[in-house]
Amino acid sequence: MDLFDKIAKNMGGPIGQHQKWSHGYFSFPKLEGEIGPHMMFNGTEHLVWSLNNYLGLANHSEVRKVDAEAAADYGMAYPMGARMMSGNSSHHEELEQGLAKFVGKEDAFLLNYGYQGMVSIIDALLDRNDVVVYDGESHACIVDGVRLHMGKRFVYQHNDIDSCEKQLERATRLVEQTGGAILVITEGVFGMSGAQGKLREIIALKEKYNFRLLIDDAHGFGTLGKTGAGAHQEQGCVDGVDVYFSTFAKSMAGIGAFVAADKMIIDFLRYNMRSQTFAKALPMPMVIGLKKRFELLKSQPELREKLWTIARALQNGLKEHGFDIGITNSVVSPVFLKGDLHEATSLTMDLRKRYHIFCSIVVYPVIPKGLIELRLIPTAAHTLEDVQRTLDAFSDVAEKLKAGEYSAKKEKMAVA
Repeated sequence: MDLFDKIAKNMGGPIGQHQKWSHGYFSFPKLEGEIGPHMMFNGTEHLVWSLNNYLGLANHSEVRKVDAEAAADYGMAYPMGARMMSGNSSHHEELEQGLAKFVGKEDAFLLNYGYQGMVSIIDALLDRNDVVVYDGESHACIVDGVRLHMGKRFVYQHNDIDSCEKQLERATRLVEQTGGAILVITEGVFGMSGAQGKLREIIALKEKYNFRLLIDDAHGFGTLGKTGAGAHQEQGCVDGVDVYFSTFAKSMAGIGAFVAADKMIIDFLRYNMRSQTFAKALPMPMVIGLKKRFELLKSQPELREKLWTIARALQNGLKEHGFDIGITNSVVSPVFLKGDLHEATSLTMDLRKRYHIFCSIVVYPVIPKGLIELRLIPTAAHTLEDVQRTLDAFSDVAEKLKAGEYSAKKEKMAVA
């Protein structure tokens, strides 16, 4: 069969199978206007809960000023080359040094993107004799990195320490035969549920098993801990995390990522991460802009305090209105409802068309069949008025869902 013929016959996949009717609305929607809680969607202003802009830095006046000045000074092409060859700069190194100190590690290395960065970290750290043990609800970047690993991989049930230990027992027996080592991977905050990874409990297993711990703290960095350093600071186990990874796409409202660890490990990664060795360095305007974002993250704790004020008001309000928000102990705010795909899409359309509220919808296979997740991302730029408006709208659509108004049996959807 011709490769393209095969693709033409199978344009599906879990998400792609819905592309004909979902594209431009549920998938690849266009939010337009100034980045913030209120943006334009389909020609109408919406209250938006789907932006990775935790501290509200995307449109911060100082950030916008520095971004513009850096672009004018350097252009988007500078530096022209990979870091190892011709793309290094003092600005890149200064940002690395600051980040390392902030998260409690000796050194750090900037990465072009979070997703490719995590995949490449796993690839560089492990060889075919090593075993990786990872949480069953890990982000796709971890899953894809693990899939590319040429050695054995064992998955443990989500945040289940007994399950983790069982997999460590298996891994230990195996590396005794191969002469390899063990890497455990989890997340500081799981982006769908909002639950923090059980870092302290995993680290305690080091007393019985020989392994190193890598965490993806994309949602913890900037939001958790006394200074915002992340989930490992929040849980009081900075030293027990051997390799710390986070992205700039959440609290820093930018592009790129970083990995931090002992200097020896970072030196190794600098010279062995193929995604960085063979890729152009982060553009100078972004690096200089990230330095300003990082400065504000550290110097303005009131941004984090405002974020948590909004998050607590939203989460407490949802619980008071009888909503199931799962076990989140971060600012990620999921709302779980019972319903099928048709009910999920009808409910979401109603939220957008009638109430002008835009939030992400999550359905099977990301979560179990029969469940709908509405995922809310609070930011420091939201207001308590935004929260109340959302609580009122959610109460309305929940009643409609319960009454069957979004059921496929209805000839007309509630949005008609």
